[in-house]
Amino acid sequence: MKRKNLKNPEPTVTDFSSVEQASRLLFSRQAGSRDGRPTPQIGRPVRFHPAPSRRRGWLRNPHPWLAIAAAALAAFVPSTASAMGVASSKSLLDLYRDGGPIMHLIAFCSVAVVALGAYCAVMFRKGKLMPPNVVAHLNNLMSQRDLQGAYDFCSANPCLLTHVLAGALTKANFERDMFNKTAMENAIADDCFRGETKMMVIVNYLNTFAVLAPMIGLLGTVAGMITSFSALTAGKAEATDLAKGIGEALIATGGGLLLAIPSMFLYFFFRGMLTTNMADVHKALSHILDLFTGEAHGSPPSTRQTYADTTAPAAAE
Repeated sequence: MKRKNLKNPEPTVTDFSSVEQASRLLFSRQAGSRDGRPTPQIGRPVRFHPAPSRRRGWLRNPHPWLAIAAAALAAFVPSTASAMGVASSKSLLDLYRDGGPIMHLIAFCSVAVVALGAYCAVMFRKGKLMPPNVVAHLNNLMSQRDLQGAYDFCSANPCLLTHVLAGALTKANFERDMFNKTAMENAIADDCFRGETKMMVIVNYLNTFAVLAPMIGLLGTVAGMITSFSALTAGKAEATDLAKGIGEALIATGGGLLLAIPSMFLYFFFRGMLTTNMADVHKALSHILDLFTGEAHGSPPSTRQTYADTTAPAAAE
């Protein structure tokens, strides 16, 4: 029998995979070796024997899981970096050109949505519909029952509130009960409804663009797929020949969604703002009518003379 060389043994070391190599690096400090390799034994493969722990399951030895995560991250980072490098090489103008002719229609609709949003933000705000100084001056005139002065002031300061109030003032009649307040209230309700309807027509255009934008993007998707299948019909089966049509389809779809989402948000935002402001306008007009008929006072209750104050001198006499 051939004797074994005990002085210079040749240990049998198994080949490590990438995960085991990462695990060996993590165990380097625990193993106490300089190069991160545990001390091999004669005739046996190198295996890891972590210290026993009372924890159960995968928490008993979390280091292999960390090694797997490190290996996965090392494989993911290069591919992500290369993809980002390809994506960053294209500007927004390049993407716009790759989207095909449908992108011109999407760009036109985007400009229209921005213009509508700016118009609604300026014209439908509360300060534009009912300026505070106009409301204060009308309260003063109507509490004095100066109908001619109030009507002239409404004509000189056009806004939604003065337009509605001017129509209601034409219904006033000092010979009727409560100065014909019922007819004035009906005129205010009709004019407010008419004014809100006209303004909602402009707000509804935002909803129109929000509905049409995905359809325009879908039209670009169909055009891109037609381009791809036309390349296949012509016998061009290369990936670069098909990528142009597929890229055009995806870019057009994304452009349509990028237009639809802000349009839908602006529609709901301005619709809610208009409804709230119209409720405030109607409340201000009702208060002006109450001042005219004497059902309301321009001063708070603390500054007015109460009923007890007026009856006290009479009772003393």
